[in-house]
Amino acid sequence: MAIMYYEKDCDLAFLREKTIAVIGYGSQGHAHALNAKESGLKVLVGLYEGSKSWKKAEDAGLTVKTAREAAEAADFIMILINDEKQARLYQESILPTLKPGKTGLKTGLKTLAFAHGFNIHFGQILPPPDVNVVMIAPKGPGHTVREQYLAGAGVPCLVAVHQDPGGDAKRLALAYAAAIGGARTGVLETTFKEETETDLFGEQAVLCGGVSALMKAGYEVLTEAGYQPESAYFEVMHEMKLIIDLVNRGGLSFMRYSISDTAEYGDYTAGPKIITEDTKNAMRSILKDIQTGAFAREWILENQVNRPNFNRLRAIEAQHPIEKVGKELRSMMGWLEKPSER
Repeated sequence: MAIMYYEKDCDLAFLREKTIAVIGYGSQGHAHALNAKESGLKVLVGLYEGSKSWKKAEDAGLTVKTAREAAEAADFIMILINDEKQARLYQESILPTLKPGKTGLKTGLKTLAFAHGFNIHFGQILPPPDVNVVMIAPKGPGHTVREQYLAGAGVPCLVAVHQDPGGDAKRLALAYAAAIGGARTGVLETTFKEETETDLFGEQAVLCGGVSALMKAGYEVLTEAGYQPESAYFEVMHEMKLIIDLVNRGGLSFMRYSISDTAEYGDYTAGPKIITEDTKNAMRSILKDIQTGAFAREWILENQVNRPNFNRLRAIEAQHPIEKVGKELRSMMGWLEKPSER
């Protein structure tokens, strides 16, 4: 049975006298730092010298230091930079600061925290044994974590403990989950292994890889059959959000209740023809590569050689016709928030 925690189970007092270092000020970093600060905690933001985010964080009323300085001053260090950059930053700026000190709830130990388990689970970061290691992973993008907090709500979180030398790691993690708003809606207990493997699988097989490939295939089938590219885009990409919003609100049954009976019947009869046992076998193969570490090794090596395959695939995908048509159509939709540049 899943274990869920809520605000009544979390005590911010466990972090009230501590200093929190949020390393990174991107999508998740800005949300965590601001939410924790507004929950009454002492927060530092850790960045590299010359970071474009330095002034943004200061303008938001946050104290900014280099990552090394922030980690040195902190009792609780949350690492929120990209997975592929964490191991190097850890070695250079955080590991030297992970020594028992005068701070801590009872133990005098520092806490190292993550929002994704990749580097711990696949052994890219190996913390010393006298350090708490926890994960607090919001199940939503950073801007949503911030927006929901400001609205008095929150994004559900996962919480896990990898190392607990002092016996207080879970209480500290739950306090942090409450500080960023997650305990308002629920915090699910998990493990670094489960979070990492299910998160990678979801991204690759369904949420990103699976959905992207499905939308592109649908667009190609329609345009090859002679239909207008604009019509194809609206049908297979633009309306995807409308359907997912219904699923997110009330599950598959609510989505099916909300659409026409014709669409619902097509859901039941055509869906199994698209997602077949062969599709599930491909998913099983993807999951096996994640579980065995094959994907992690591939991604780590890709970054070590300056990402040639990643950059090639990014360039190819940016040229797909659905992207070009979509860009033109979205330019006519004044209500859409414009995406930021890379």
